[in-house]
Amino acid sequence: MLIQQTREKLFRMKLRGMAAALDEQLAHGDFAALSFEERLGFLVDREMTIRQDRSLTRKLQLAKLKVPACVEDIDYRHPRELDKGVMQDLASCRWIAAKRNVIVTAATGLGKTWLGCALGNKACREGYSVIYKRVPRLLEELAVARADGTYLKMLAGLARADLLILDDWALHPLEGTGQHALLEVIDDRTGIRSTLVTSQYPVKKWHDTIGDPSVADALLDRLVGSSTEIALKGESMRRKAGKK
Repeated sequence: MLIQQTREKLFRMKLRGMAAALDEQLAHGDFAALSFEERLGFLVDREMTIRQDRSLTRKLQLAKLKVPACVEDIDYRHPRELDKGVMQDLASCRWIAAKRNVIVTAATGLGKTWLGCALGNKACREGYSVIYKRVPRLLEELAVARADGTYLKMLAGLARADLLILDDWALHPLEGTGQHALLEVIDDRTGIRSTLVTSQYPVKKWHDTIGDPSVADALLDRLVGSSTEIALKGESMRRKAGKK
């Protein structure tokens, strides 16, 4: 009866991992040979594992990464000038802790979005909050938010993410309120949070895609000044796979 009451209390306190581990200990006689401290340690470990798994699932759901990618699956065999040492350093997530940025530029088919999502996935696994956005869609969402009065709330949500992934930067020219909105997004994060940007175009061409030169200067200064740049070159991986 005492054990049943203990189980019920664990469930009421939402310690379901500990309750499950307790059931396992009762069902297997091997645990009887362990000390109280060891058995308690198993209960706590199970609860922590379940909570970490639940937290990761939630973080990945909120991140909404475009593709399911992991840094452990990065293909270094395809010739695209991808430095393994740089990627392993980025996979440590020290750059996020240091509030730095990452810029990945490459032609279509070289896996820049995949790499960005892989780093986003690793950040989630390390406990960081992540948001993935395609820049064209983000600008549409910001315009709608401005119209319906939720603009400041949306900016605050973007600013809170430990890592913001902006995919397809400079895919279309930045003009009007869009360029100013994007500047606000980046300005809120500069020196406080990390941003990862992917683009089909090299950084040196970004200035020409922004209508207002002063906004262009401000954006590039905030993004590029504290970033690690990865410039991929080579044959499209999708095209090569198609040929095979």
